Amino acid sequence: MKKIIHMSDLHVGYEDNAERFYEIIEKIKFQKGGRAGEYVIVITGDLVDDAHHSDSYRDVKMGITALREAGFEHVLLVPGNHDYGTGERGDKKFVKLFQQEFYGDEREFPRKDIIEDIVFIGLDSMTEELHWYDEIWAEGELGDRQLYSLKEILKQGDVSSCQKRVIYLHHHPFDFRPLHQLKDSSKLKGVLTGAIKEGISIDAILYGHNHEGNEHNGKWGIPLCYDAGSATLKPRPKYVDWLPWFKTRSSIRVIDFEREKVERLL
Repeated sequence: MKKIIHMSDLHVGYEDNAERFYEIIEKIKFQKGGRAGEYVIVITGDLVDDAHHSDSYRDVKMGITALREAGFEHVLLVPGNHDYGTGERGDKKFVKLFQQEFYGDEREFPRKDIIEDIVFIGLDSMTEELHWYDEIWAEGELGDRQLYSLKEILKQGDVSSCQKRVIYLHHHPFDFRPLHQLKDSSKLKGVLTGAIKEGISIDAILYGHNHEGNEHNGKWGIPLCYDAGSATLKPRPKYVDWLPWFKTRSSIRVIDFEREKVERLL
């Protein structure tokens, strides 16, 4: 069974974060490259710091290409609020640009990938936040269409028959933060807990956004719930970062379902 390397919030384009990302890639190659085929890499958004700077998309794509060339065939990712704009203001034009750059297709979310006996379901917590009335701030929203699709996907035979199911998205589904939250987290909870009641386990939910690297294992009946922090340690605003419980952390984790083991990578 595949192991998962989970990272988030690269913010390439901010100061020297591109170089920091490449250093992380080299460390992953050094530590895991000999068994690269055993891993799936999941990146939960904010790949770039400002989507208006097209070089940042290119720099991230170069890093992902380097991982794939090193044998890490499966690199899965979803967009964050910075990937569709500045982080505080989004723009619909970046949706297609992001798809073209990182997916090469315009497949809608949720994005389902079955890799060996694990189902990975990626959610876009930004597209529904790009209307004129809610395109500002750092909030996220999945929307009713995407949530309905998720509910239907979880019922599919090839999904329910797999050993493990992993949900990944950018916005934190648990912690309430004014102007910084997933608006419809309660609806997401309803879909996931509904599946669990039907005997379809949700084995992990992976996310980022808050930069804190916390774990909320057991929430909603899901054994593994992880915020990967900021891989490149992009600092929070100074008026927040001095608070110890809001400190930026990098929590790149390796999840090994088979051995029931989770460890920090870096």
